Amino acid sequence: MLAALTEQIFTPLNTFLLGFLLGVIFLVLSLYSHWKTKREFKRYRTHLSDKLELDAKQMQDTGKEKSRLAQENENLRLQIARLSERSDNKMMRELEILARAEKHMLINAPGFAPAWELAKSQALSQIQSEESGQSFPQRMFRKLLGTGGQGTVVALPQDATAKPGEPSNGSTGGTAA
Repeated sequence: MLAALTEQIFTPLNTFLLGFLLGVIFLVLSLYSHWKTKREFKRYRTHLSDKLELDAKQMQDTGKEKSRLAQENENLRLQIARLSERSDNKMMRELEILARAEKHMLINAPGFAPAWELAKSQALSQIQSEESGQSFPQRMFRKLLGTGGQGTVVALPQDATAKPGEPSNGSTGGTAA
């Protein structure tokens, strides 16, 4: 009876139909997997496109910001140059150079004349480097604290050294005009 049942099930037509049915099932599964992969690939492509657009926009914004900052830097450099040309600023700059040179001379005093010239040139190069923006914190501390350096005293005019009520050495007791 079992043999007769297997002969009925495994007839050539049933075997063909069973194989065809399995082939169709595998075809449907592979087509579903293919469509799923295509859909995911399309999603990845849109993600990549969006990311490239965002990166391009960010690069463009960064370029605009860079050019704006470069223009602002140039304007500030020109403003510093214009302000340093004023006579009172030139005098303050020269005074700063001399104060720094004097400080340097207090440290290195053996040969006065060559050392003095060397100190002045070093002070000038320091001032120029600060004006070009290389030593911003030092310049800011000096402006905020108002000293000529670490504990150095800036020379005062002769009139400022006189005690109140006393005439200065260069005047006869009257007010200077």
